Amino acid sequence: MKTLPENRLSGVNELHSVNTRITQKGYNSFLLLVAGLGGLLYGVDVGIIAGALPYLEATSGLNAGQLSFVVAAVLLGSVISTLFAGLLADWVGRKFLMLASGILFVISIPLIALSQGYGPLVLGRLLQGISAGLIGVVVPLYLAECLTASNRGKGTGIFQWLLTLGIVAAAVIGMFFSIRVEEVAKLGNADKLLAFKDTAWRGIFWVSLPPGILFVIGSFMVAESPRWLLRRGKTEAAFAALIRSRTHEQAVLELKEMENAAKVETAKASTMGGRIKGSLLQRKYVLPFVLACIILACNTATGINAIIGYNATILLQAGLSDVHAHWGYVILTIVNFLATIVGVVMVDRKGRKFLLSVGSAGVVVSLIFVGALFFQAEGLRVDCRKTVQSLVTSDQTLVLAFNEDTAGRLLADTGKAVSGPATLTIIYSYGDFRAATKVLRSDDRAAKPIEITCYSCLPANKIVAFFSNPLADLNTARMAPLKIENALLTPVPSVRIGWLTVAGLFCFMAFFAAGPGICVWLALSELMPTRIRSNGMSIALLLNQAVSTAIAATFLPTVGKYGYSTMFFGFGICTVIYFVTVMLFLPETKGKTLEEIEEQFEGKK
Repeated sequence: MKTLPENRLSGVNELHSVNTRITQKGYNSFLLLVAGLGGLLYGVDVGIIAGALPYLEATSGLNAGQLSFVVAAVLLGSVISTLFAGLLADWVGRKFLMLASGILFVISIPLIALSQGYGPLVLGRLLQGISAGLIGVVVPLYLAECLTASNRGKGTGIFQWLLTLGIVAAAVIGMFFSIRVEEVAKLGNADKLLAFKDTAWRGIFWVSLPPGILFVIGSFMVAESPRWLLRRGKTEAAFAALIRSRTHEQAVLELKEMENAAKVETAKASTMGGRIKGSLLQRKYVLPFVLACIILACNTATGINAIIGYNATILLQAGLSDVHAHWGYVILTIVNFLATIVGVVMVDRKGRKFLLSVGSAGVVVSLIFVGALFFQAEGLRVDCRKTVQSLVTSDQTLVLAFNEDTAGRLLADTGKAVSGPATLTIIYSYGDFRAATKVLRSDDRAAKPIEITCYSCLPANKIVAFFSNPLADLNTARMAPLKIENALLTPVPSVRIGWLTVAGLFCFMAFFAAGPGICVWLALSELMPTRIRSNGMSIALLLNQAVSTAIAATFLPTVGKYGYSTMFFGFGICTVIYFVTVMLFLPETKGKTLEEIEEQFEGKK
């Protein structure tokens, strides 16, 4: 048998090594692509309904209660799936759950887009919510367990980056169809306009189908998490999964670390007589879990969801025109997308702690700046509650056209005056359920009258009512009278103040996207040890959703009663807590394996 010369053998080995590195690099890039598609689906789930809802409302024949449940079905599905996502990920595996979440999303699109009634719409939206909840847990979990320490930050960053792209895409798609609808409306044919609106909301959902199909294909092609495989006793399969994204030496070293960590867990469990509950009270479990929960709660308490969701309303109240306010929302989503790129580039270079510290500090300054701008105008607001209450009809409804004459009459009864155009916001309630009208400007001649009925305030059913106010009685509220809690007439700030507010909100968005927006998913997946990672992530995300729901329920009533300045200052205080927590308690996890991070919390050097 002939042997190759030594120099030729060396060349063959070197060529094999190069080919192996190219294959590993290609697989790592593929992992990042799949992660990005997961983020894209999550962003589409969050943002797609905003553009479709006006046309769905105009053509579906559904009442306000049914429409509200169609919107809220995603939240319900997300809460349910988040609650069980960790258990499912441990039971069936990360890869299978990713595949299942993608299939659920793909099924939901034709269900919604082809629906001819209320039932299929709700079912499709529930499936979208279930898909989003699973993706929010399993994709960051999978990335943390599969990517190398040097790529883990980039991978999770790309998940967030394409999540923001999904929100931008939803906004742009909605804007595209709104322009088309406006063009059809100019033809003056009511039947064609109604038919196109029906086509528009269905088309908005159809456009989101291709990313879902690609995510399913990508999830099918990736390897299972090596850490999940090892915990199932499949050592050879775990090594095979590692070798696809690492060199042979790295795979051997990391597998050894994983095996050692598993042996330590087994030894501790046996010495404690198998008492798992006692072992979960160890420092290395409690500290990272509590820290991850605080970071997630504070991340939402920055007001990010409220500022994105009510951005157009905030800018209208700040003094911008309706057109400029809506374009401001589109640009805000673009700022979010672009600033996230900065975070993706820097997260594995500067580290998580640096980005979170700088980002949260910038968010605090931006919130205080915007709050101070609103504080000036809101000091001049006038409450016309008694006058508006007297206009409520015997059937407990209110219809009020707000213009300059109406503003003058409302002010005349209070004995106060406001110079120039003004805005009106009415905070009202039926029983224990509160709502607020859109902000109307007295100089907007095209604005529709305010229409307040119990359908505009009360949840569609007891399920939605529970998430809106767990302590409220829906049946009692349906029989309750309409109570005007505040009717706040506020002078419109100058256009200069409006553009300063835009600048402040854009700075807020940039600092948030480059810091907390990127690092929150890393904190969620990196900090917690392998044994509690999946279930711990589910619990932390549920807490995050609870904070988000609480802010959504209190935002408009608080703004109506105390003003935007109070809300922005409150968000600023919460972000100060965020900053202090990061500076004092968060360890730097850049470049460390998950087992090294676990040992760090255990107190080992």
